[in-house]
Amino acid sequence: MKISTFFRHIRESFRNIIRNSWMTFASVSAVTVTLLLVGVFVVLMLNMNKIATDIEEDVEVKVFIDLEADEAAIQELGKNLESIAGVANVEYSSKEQELQNLIEDLGEDFSLFEQDNPLYNTYTVKAVDPRRTDFVADQASTYDFVNSVEYGEERVEQLFSFFEVARNVGLVLIVGLLFTAMFLISNTIKITIVARRKEIEIMKLVGATNWFVRWPFILEGLWLGMLGSVIPISLITTGYIYGYDLIQPKLENYFFSILDVTPFIYQVNIIILLLGSLIGVWGSMMSVRKFLKI
Repeated sequence: MKISTFFRHIRESFRNIIRNSWMTFASVSAVTVTLLLVGVFVVLMLNMNKIATDIEEDVEVKVFIDLEADEAAIQELGKNLESIAGVANVEYSSKEQELQNLIEDLGEDFSLFEQDNPLYNTYTVKAVDPRRTDFVADQASTYDFVNSVEYGEERVEQLFSFFEVARNVGLVLIVGLLFTAMFLISNTIKITIVARRKEIEIMKLVGATNWFVRWPFILEGLWLGMLGSVIPISLITTGYIYGYDLIQPKLENYFFSILDVTPFIYQVNIIILLLGSLIGVWGSMMSVRKFLKI
């Protein structure tokens, strides 16, 4: 394609947008509403995934060592735990350290137990894949001098199931919204093309190629998609900055957090802009296709 021809297509696409102002408004509105919903779902899903990852990484197995185990037995148990397939880290904590942690967490009243410490020496074991925590716990419980193994089995399994369902539901909703947007803009642009079908027929009859006819509509869809992404980008950026400043300070005492504003918000904006452009181009191509069969 010649550069002059390409610029002609650009001028023609802008003329079409201005000439069909009501159709332009309808198309941009459809894309704006859909991209706003998609953007909100993307922000929520990615933050939920971040929180889920933080929580999953915090899942650990607590191995309580028998009180009669001597130093050699404790070291041998540590080596056995490290040898379990899928173990990322094994950390030893004496019962004195466990008591100090308890005092720091629950108050000085527990310092009374310093004279007769009832706690166990422990190993804290973390799995490379948090979903393998149950396997690691089962293996750890088979070794000698292990009094008990705890990792909140029911809560962990429920947590993993919840996050799995939430991720799948979020993905389905986003895909559904995208197809809805494509359908809306495709039908909106189709109305515009129907009004200009005689023009397309004349261009075809005088020898215009399919791509010569198609390009102005593709560019028109591209501009409509990009225009439709402006308001969602502005609202989501402003809303996320405000939400981050409101929510993040309240999470400082927890072991999870939401995604930082940068570079996250720039990534979301690029996704919204690309989706808007893709929706517009796809909708235009699907709409103009049937009118080229002359």
